[in-house]
Parts: sequence; structure tokens; C-alpha cells
Amino acid sequence: MSEIAARAPARPRRRLIAARLVPYLLLQVLIVIVTILGLRLLQPSDPDDFAVSGFSLREDGASRPVALPHFTSSRYSLSDPPLYTGTFTFRNGDAGWSVFLPRFSNAVEVAVNGVVVLDSRRDANANRPDRNTPQIALIPASLLHDGDNEIALRLFVWGPLKGFLDTVYVGPDAALRPSYETRTLLFVTLPVVFSAWQSILAVILAIMWLMRRREPVYGVLAVAMVLGVVQAFVPPPVPPATTSRLAAVLLASAPTESALIVVFALLFFGWHWPRYGALLFVPGIVVFAVGLVGGPPLPRILFLVLGIPMVGVCLLLMASITATQVVRRQDAASFTLGCAVTIVLTCWVHDMLSVFEIMTNERIFVSRLSYSAMLVAIGAGLTWRFARALNQVDSFASQLVTRVREAEERLKASFAREEERARAAALANERTRLMRDLHDGLGGQLVSIVALSERGHESSGITDAARAALKDLRLVIDSMDDIGGDLMLALGSWRERATAQLRPHDVALGWHVATPQGLPLHPELRPWHVIQIVRILDEAVTNAVKHAQARHIVVTIETLDDGQESGQGSRGMISVADDGKGFALSGNGEAGNAGQTARGLRNMRSRAARCGALLDLASDASGTRVRLQLPKTFPDSDAAATG
Repeated sequence: MSEIAARAPARPRRRLIAARLVPYLLLQVLIVIVTILGLRLLQPSDPDDFAVSGFSLREDGASRPVALPHFTSSRYSLSDPPLYTGTFTFRNGDAGWSVFLPRFSNAVEVAVNGVVVLDSRRDANANRPDRNTPQIALIPASLLHDGDNEIALRLFVWGPLKGFLDTVYVGPDAALRPSYETRTLLFVTLPVVFSAWQSILAVILAIMWLMRRREPVYGVLAVAMVLGVVQAFVPPPVPPATTSRLAAVLLASAPTESALIVVFALLFFGWHWPRYGALLFVPGIVVFAVGLVGGPPLPRILFLVLGIPMVGVCLLLMASITATQVVRRQDAASFTLGCAVTIVLTCWVHDMLSVFEIMTNERIFVSRLSYSAMLVAIGAGLTWRFARALNQVDSFASQLVTRVREAEERLKASFAREEERARAAALANERTRLMRDLHDGLGGQLVSIVALSERGHESSGITDAARAALKDLRLVIDSMDDIGGDLMLALGSWRERATAQLRPHDVALGWHVATPQGLPLHPELRPWHVIQIVRILDEAVTNAVKHAQARHIVVTIETLDDGQESGQGSRGMISVADDGKGFALSGNGEAGNAGQTARGLRNMRSRAARCGALLDLASDASGTRVRLQLPKTFPDSDAAATG
């Protein structure tokens, strides 16, 4: 039962795979048929009326009649090349005759009546076996005579491939030129156009990779395209020139480029790199290394044995990867890439049939052209996808900007409401603090006045209590003034009141500002901060007069520089020193006795803590000094001060 249950889910999966794979394979078969028909239909038509196909071939010391097109044996030496000799009939009066060669490999030299009129070795691009470059040359009228004329062609062959000479056409230039231009368009101009597009897309993809380093798929495809462009535009060495390094680069570029395309497919579809994936690059590396070290024949042989089959293996791998991806996802990218790979693979098989002479009387290589077309299509698709992604990003960015603007407006409104609530809360807190200060100060004084009145005390006691209440009321009123964070203004008012208070007691008040700026500005300074500081100073002066019996009191104001510019973050210091008799301090800095002096000092410390300030007290026989070190920034609440 367990085996049956395990097989049950596998059957629908197999059906799903078959339902997706079979139509895809049928589509690829249709593409193969269409590609073959296209290669047949796009075969250029030549002017058969001027064909010269009957020749006498002299090769290896022997002569024999042959008919063009003709394959000759492979050769690695340019000495004693095969010589084709034939005749054509010239009618006197015809003007502008030419000789037209649709296809040959590797190079050809044409002589008419013993005079050379065409040597393809002068055009490096015409001598590559993977090119289908046609050649045409005007025959000077002085070389032609009425009747039969001799034409001789020497075919220069180098490399492992057999030499090939297609049908030769001799006739009026006006009749031959259209066929030559058609072949030039198909086999010269079109590859150059594809290679140019390939180079442009390589630059674009490289820039895209630099912008998105996390996506190496762009960089891999750009490198593959660069190799294709190098192979297309760099002219190969033409024997007897022996530039083996350049030949090694050109020969190794095809298998390396194919391996890079497989890497691109794996990265594009998000597959993991296989353990033995680096083996794809071995043939290209071997061909390149042998080309650098060995002589000219060996790299070409290795390219035929390793390079060309590796291209086919990579194409088969690409076909398998795309087919698997179609079965998995059935997306447009997989279908498109799979169809392109099928077209290139069909063209590669066509070229192999031509190389091994299974397709007789024909040697037109089209796989390089189809490969370039596939790379251009892939590059264009990636560029279009990247541009579409950028458009989506721009659209998302515009939507995001709109949403951010709306959120900003909502935030502004919310901030305005929160600011209004904070302002109301601050006002309420300020009122609470003022009410508490009035209760602690003015309220106590008023209670004392009422109590003295009810007990029938002398008017002097009531007068003193009323004056103390009035003084406290003035303190609260003065603290409400807008001083712009400048504590010096509040201290100036306090100085006037303290001087008036000390005058009846015959106590001198000294005032010393040690630093030019006095105290630093504090924009966060609140009225209740000012009240606490002034009451600390009042307490210090009162203690000096009542308990220390001082005769001189000196107030020193300064700013302690912390080494920062513009006084920002500096601390202010207010010192009150007297010449009284002083008092004893316990170990914790409190007054030694438990009387009114101790309660006053605890009061001063409590008020300093509420403001975030530090209170330092020193007392001996020479007098008492109270130092109030202000904070860099005043706290906004009592909790901040006490915490």
C-alpha cells in the first residue's frame, strides 16, 4: 500500500511534464524545419549563364579534369598549391568584364591570360574558413581578346579543413555585380552589423553589471560578447605570416564563448553552478595554450578536434537547460531562448555536415552569424528587461514620492497637534510649578502674617512677614519675564534686591564677573529654573547674615570652558562666599547640627538637583563658600533633575 501511495503523486507529475515537454519539442522540430527551409531559400542565386565549371586541376605533379564546385585535399604548406586551369569565351565589343568567385577556402589567386587580376590574400577577412566572403575583380580590357581566353586559379589551403573552390563566373560586370553585392550583404555586411550591435550591447551590459554587482549574469554575457567581437573584427594571420598568439586568441574564443553562454544560462535561470562546470572551459584553455607554444598547424588541428565539438556540446547543454526551464516555469524567456538555441544548433549541424562533405557541393558556414544574432537577441532582451525594471522603479519612486508627500502632510498636521498638546501640557506644568512655588513661598509667608495677627504680636513682626511675602511675590513675577535664556538678566535683578536686603544689616555685597561672557546662554531656561537658582542664592545670603554673622559677601560669576567652540556645552558657575564664622560639616557635606541651618542646606541641594545643577559647600573659621555649578542643558522636568 505504501508503494502505491508513493507512486500516486508521481503520475500527475509525469503527466504534467509530458504535457509541457511534448508541445515544446514539437515546436522545436517545427523551428528546425523552418530554419532548414530558410537556409535553402536564402541561398544566393548566381548568374549561371556565365559559369565556368570545367577545369583542369594540376596537383601533386599530376593533372586531371575536374568540375566546380570542387574539394581539394588538406595542406599545411603553401608551396605547389593546386592549380585550376580553364577557358572562357569573350565576345569582342562587350565592355567591363569581371571574374566573380562566390566561395573559396582559404585563399585564391586568379590570373587571366597569364596576368594576375585577383589575390584574396590582400584581404585578411576573405581568407578565414568560417567566412563566406565573395570576391570580384575587373578584368582589364587589354588582357581580353576575342574568342577563348585562359583563366588560372591557384588555391592556397592551410589548416586541417579541405580546400574548396566554388563555381567561377566570368562575364560582364553589370551581370555579375548584383550577385556579388547580394553575397556581400549577407555574408560581410550583416555579420559586421551584428558584431557592431554585439559590441554596443557588450558595453551596455558591462555598465549594467557595474551598476548591479549582485547580478553577474550581465557581466558574463558581456564577456562572451566581447570575445565574439574580437573574433569578428580582429583579422587573422595570413600565411606565411606566423603570428601564433593572435591565432590562438581567435581559435580559443569560440569554445570559451560557448562555455560562457552556458554559464549565462545557469545564472539567468537561477541554477546552482555544477561541481564540474569548470570543465567547459578546458578545451578553450588547451587550444589557447597550444597556440601560444606550438606551431601554426597544431592549434588549428586542436580547434577542429576540441573547439568545434565543444561548441556543439555547449549548444546541447543550452538546449537541455532551456527545455528543463520550460517544463518548470513555462515563461516567455525560456521559450524565446530555447527557440534561439534550436536555430543556432541547427545552423551548427548544417556547418558540420558541410565540413565533413556530407552535404556535397556546398560550403557555406552560417553558425557564426546565427550565434551573433542569438547573442544580440539575448543582450537586447536583457537590456529591455533592465529598462523595464528601471521604468518600474521610476514608477514606484514617483508613487513613493507621492505617498511620502501625503505622509509628510499628515505628519505635519500630527506634529502641529502634538506641538499644541505639548504647549498646553508645558503651560499646565508651568502653572503647577508656579502654584507650588507660590504655595511654598508666598503661601507660607501669608500664613505667618495671619498667625501673627491672630496672636496679637507686635506690628514689626507682621511687617517683616509682609515684606518677606512681598519679596517672594516679586521673585515669582520677575522670573516670569522673558530673558531669552540669559540668566545674567535675572541675576542683575536679584543683585538689586539682595543689595537692598543687606543694606539695613550693614553687610557689603561684592559682585565679580570672572569671564567676559558671564554665564552661557541657555535657550531651554524656564521660569521655574530661575526661581530655584534665585532661592538658592537667597538662602546662601540669608544664612551668611543670620547664622554666620558675615560682614562681606562676594558673588562670583564665571563660565567653565570645556574646550568647545562658541561656549556651546560650557558650564556656568555661581559662587557665594562670606567672611562669617562658618559651621562644622559632617562627612556627607551636610551641616553638623540638625537645626535650621541643616534644613536650609538640604533645601538648597534639593532645589539644585531639580535644576540639574551641582551644589558644593565649603565652610571653615574663615567663612563659608557655596558653589552652584549649572548644567550644560537645563532639564525639562523635575524627574529629569532628580533622576
